[in-house]
Amino acid sequence: MGLTFDKKFEINAPIEAAWAFLTDPKQVAQCLPGAELTKQIDATTYEGTVSAKVGPIMAKYKGEVRLEKLDRATYEVVAVGRGQDVTGKGGADGKMVSRFRAIDPGKTEISISSEVNLTGKLVQFGRGLIQDVADQIFHKFTAAVRERLEKPADAAAAVSPPSPAAPINAFALLSRAIWQWLLRLFGKRSADGKG
Repeated sequence: MGLTFDKKFEINAPIEAAWAFLTDPKQVAQCLPGAELTKQIDATTYEGTVSAKVGPIMAKYKGEVRLEKLDRATYEVVAVGRGQDVTGKGGADGKMVSRFRAIDPGKTEISISSEVNLTGKLVQFGRGLIQDVADQIFHKFTAAVRERLEKPADAAAAVSPPSPAAPINAFALLSRAIWQWLLRLFGKRSADGKG
């Protein structure tokens, strides 16, 4: 299944601070639910894992991400990645392009476009629900980035080191996604005069 995601968010931090943070895979992995870097292969290539819990079932994906382009002049990053379920029952590969834009000296806008090819069990949930789960993960990621970048320097220095990556609770995310889908469905019916 081919999926496209286009996201945008603002952060109260200068563009140089946002660039330095979000082009460091170690920092990014600490903000991404369930993600953990396990090995740096070279200056631009990293191996890692993502864990997801769906009810009582735990899934773990192992993969590689490579920073294909880091253009500080245009503030553009291109990353490509691939991952495989450790049981061999599915995987994903994709490309992500991130662009940074200074809104003012202390504020930055980050635009992210991703193309992902997904195989395996997750495909059965369908495009709409996968999109909603991805939205929830993105929300958690941006909240974690803001927490780290928008704190005053003295507060940031006092932040405790990150704990080991907790798995994504995909069941909870999926439940919220289904709820959002139902709200949209019934909201549309009411607007069409069918409710």
